[in-house]
Amino acid sequence: MTTRPALAEKPEIIDRQTPASPSRLFSPAIEPIIPPMKNKTLATWLSLVLGPLGLNRFYMYGLKDAWGWVMVVMTFLGLYGFERAETMGLDDPLSWCLLPILGLTIAASALHALAWGLMSAEHWNQRYNPDADPQASAGLTNWFTIIALVLSMMVGTTAMLSSLAYGFQRYFESQITETDR
Repeated sequence: MTTRPALAEKPEIIDRQTPASPSRLFSPAIEPIIPPMKNKTLATWLSLVLGPLGLNRFYMYGLKDAWGWVMVVMTFLGLYGFERAETMGLDDPLSWCLLPILGLTIAASALHALAWGLMSAEHWNQRYNPDADPQASAGLTNWFTIIALVLSMMVGTTAMLSSLAYGFQRYFESQITETDR
C-alpha cells in the first residue's frame, strides 16, 4: 500500500488589486504593517508653512502628539491677541501678553524646520525611517530643502525679534505710564 506524500503548504500570496474573496476574509494570514517613510523635505516645508498649526508634528508623530496640540492652542491664543489688539487698540494689556505667543510659535516652528532640514540623511533615516536604507531618498537633502531652510531662518528671526520687541515695548510703556500717575 503506497501513501501519498504530504503536500507542502504554500504561503498565500495576497494580491491587492483583486477584491478579497470570502475565504480570504477569514484567513489567519497576518500582514506586517509597514509605516510610510517620512520625507525630510516635506517635514521641513510643513514645519515652515503650517508648523504653527502643529501639522508638522502630526505628520511626523501622528494625531496623538501632545506638542502638536500645544502648538495649535498657542497659535490660536496668539491670533486672539492679534484680533484683540486690532479691535481694542494697542493699549489692551491682555493683547500684550497674547500677541508675542504667536511670534514665538512661528519662531519655534521655524527652528523645528532648521533642525529637521539640517539633519543628515543617515540620522534622519535611522530615527524616522528605521526600516529603510541609511541613504534612502526620503532623508536626502535637495534644493527644496535648502530653500525651506533659508526661508525658515528669515521667517523665524523676524517672528522672534518682532514678538520680543513688541512685548518689551508694551511692557516698558506700561511701566512709564504707572510712574507718571
